Amino acid sequence: MRFNPKLLIGLGLLLVFGYFLQDLVLGQDQYAARLQQARAAKNNAFRRPNSSPLSADARQSFDSLKFYPPNRAYRLEAQLEHFPQRDTVEMPLTDGKADKYLRWGRAKFIFDKQEYQLTLFLKADGKDTTLFVPFTDRTNGFGSYGGGRYLDAPLPAAADTEVLLDFNQAYNPYCAYSDGYACPVPPPDNRLKLQIEAGEMAYK
Repeated sequence: MRFNPKLLIGLGLLLVFGYFLQDLVLGQDQYAARLQQARAAKNNAFRRPNSSPLSADARQSFDSLKFYPPNRAYRLEAQLEHFPQRDTVEMPLTDGKADKYLRWGRAKFIFDKQEYQLTLFLKADGKDTTLFVPFTDRTNGFGSYGGGRYLDAPLPAAADTEVLLDFNQAYNPYCAYSDGYACPVPPPDNRLKLQIEAGEMAYK
């Protein structure tokens, strides 16, 4: 019995396409499921007195935080620029004081055919294991918290040329929930002129 080579090639291509489609669909589903799980865990933490920034009265009426729907388009591998000299800067806080951070590097990314960049910071005390990315965007006050939001990024190795910016994990500062907190104010160079419709929305 002879096999048709074209038929074998066609079956092979179909198999490859099937694996690709499965990875695309299941990958999105699994990513969204992990994100929803993390959001559910944060809601549970906000209900507990020892892990919530909410007052006792606010916890009594608390239902859940609001989030934009998961969107893989906002999960970006950004081009990483390591700063050879990581200067210590004082980042202003909402109470008029300041915290010390290292200007660690810069991330450049393309969104909707436009290039944007964000400065990456690391807490100067050396205790953090992730980079701190405070930012504002054009959803502030129109869906997201007016004072801007934060993003944590994995600390890259010295040889890395990319850094992951997952805006689906953008979160509000504690100042969004209570006036009793002092929060870092996003610096001017991290004010994005686009709408980041991803991550946590305004609390109320």
